[in-house]
Amino acid sequence: MTTASPYSIGRFLTLAETADLLNVSLSQAYALVRTGELPAIKVGGSGRWRVERDRLEDYIEGKYEESRRQALWNQSDYANIPELTGDRFL
Repeated sequence: MTTASPYSIGRFLTLAETADLLNVSLSQAYALVRTGELPAIKVGGSGRWRVERDRLEDYIEGKYEESRRQALWNQSDYANIPELTGDRFL
């Protein structure tokens, strides 16, 4: 059995392919594109959204970095300061 190269699909992915790779619904993938969180372009006469594979990889890497920073923040002493967490004194 041979495995496909990560670039065998091509440079651009459909929203369905993007959703599949992210393991999210099509509507969730569309929301990421619509809000600009995930960069995409419209191509063709019907204006179909396409996500460049490299941009998707950048998005995933950014999410890993965001998770890493959140974990570090949660482990820090700053995470327990009420003024920074939104907690209020009574």
